[in-house]
Amino acid sequence: MSFDIHIIGGGLAGSEAAWQLAEAGLRVRLSEMRGNAAGDTTPAHDGDRLAEMVCSNSFRSDDAENNAVGLLHREMRDLDSLVMAKADEHRVPAGSALAVDREGFAAAVTAAIEANPNITVIRERIDSLPDHPTIIATGPLTGSALAQAIAAETGADALAFFDAIAPIVHRDSIDMDVCWMAARWDKGGKDYINCPLDRDQYAAFVAALNEGEKTEFKEWEKDTPYFEGCMPVEVMAERGPETLRYGPMKGVGLDNPRTGRWPYACVQLRQDNALGTLWNMVGFQTKLRHAEQVRIFRTIPGLEKAEFARLGGIHRNSFIRSPELLDPALRLKSKPNIRFAGQITGCEGYVESAAIGLIAARFAVAEAHGETLTPPPAETALGALLGHITGGAAAETYQPMNVNFGLMPPLTGPKSKKADRKKLYTARARDAFAAWRESVARVVEPA
Repeated sequence: MSFDIHIIGGGLAGSEAAWQLAEAGLRVRLSEMRGNAAGDTTPAHDGDRLAEMVCSNSFRSDDAENNAVGLLHREMRDLDSLVMAKADEHRVPAGSALAVDREGFAAAVTAAIEANPNITVIRERIDSLPDHPTIIATGPLTGSALAQAIAAETGADALAFFDAIAPIVHRDSIDMDVCWMAARWDKGGKDYINCPLDRDQYAAFVAALNEGEKTEFKEWEKDTPYFEGCMPVEVMAERGPETLRYGPMKGVGLDNPRTGRWPYACVQLRQDNALGTLWNMVGFQTKLRHAEQVRIFRTIPGLEKAEFARLGGIHRNSFIRSPELLDPALRLKSKPNIRFAGQITGCEGYVESAAIGLIAARFAVAEAHGETLTPPPAETALGALLGHITGGAAAETYQPMNVNFGLMPPLTGPKSKKADRKKLYTARARDAFAAWRESVARVVEPA
């Protein structure tokens, strides 16, 4: 196949990058390991579709006025993101968050990529670093041979952390005589199923988590740290009896219609598919053994007869020391024909992964045309995330990071209330993004 640029990895970052390149008129070879003749796969994926969401079906907050990830959504939409377009088409109720039917979403992205005449999808495993223009977007589950090739080139050990997957429950197995539908603080619609626990039920549940049988790690995995934003529920329980009640099991803002009060603690489930037949246990990533998950989670009021479409799991995620290894345009300093994108760079989250795929592609488009794309300003969500990855973070202590206002330059001027500061950040970001896009329109707009 004749191509202008090679993308390795068909996750959210690779799919977004392929789309951006193709829409700019470049020919793309997209290599995806899953679905090849050898039957290669990963410990987390269920199938071979592109842009498969493995941990959750949520893109988190869609509030572009008060939330950094919602702001990133807006910036990606403004740059004609395929991922955001298909997410909007396949969204399911989730209050002020953007959650999707993960099956419909992945199918739609796959169909769009395969129908684009500038993209050829090849089901193949790549084990070495190419010498032609390439974007590596293999994600945190990069195949061992390619991971070894990356380590050999960079001379640095890969960093790694554990990421866990939450269980999914069949809707018709949930007891709605106990549970009720509502969003916290009544934001959005009645989009979550809420399972209330009183003080004694909560204490018993925490004790069961602490005593439950967990997955044993191999020797080489034992020192791998968890990512704080995706902590297994039983690890949170080990940190103290109140940790879960102030985390994923907080009852504040949820008026139980049967009591008129907030529950002592609460488990929430979020719709996981368009039909509303599958519901995801929010914040319940776990490394409990499967039999223990069924036993313990069925002690939650309303889930006594729960049937699980998927039980939780855990896998090892790897990422490179990007602040040390990559230049501001996401090129590998020692081998600049290679760019990295997505979670392998150390960004965390579906949206962030796709966003870095998008900007990596825009850098590559500019380079292919003999031009230079100025990075988005640090005041924008995209620019703040990019800057953190490519030098804003300390390489020695680099850990996966979601986009947040703390990555942006501090506000200037008089102090303001926290709620007002969020709006000041997003207003400043909108102005900076609009000015940047106008100044680089020639190299960021599709052909």
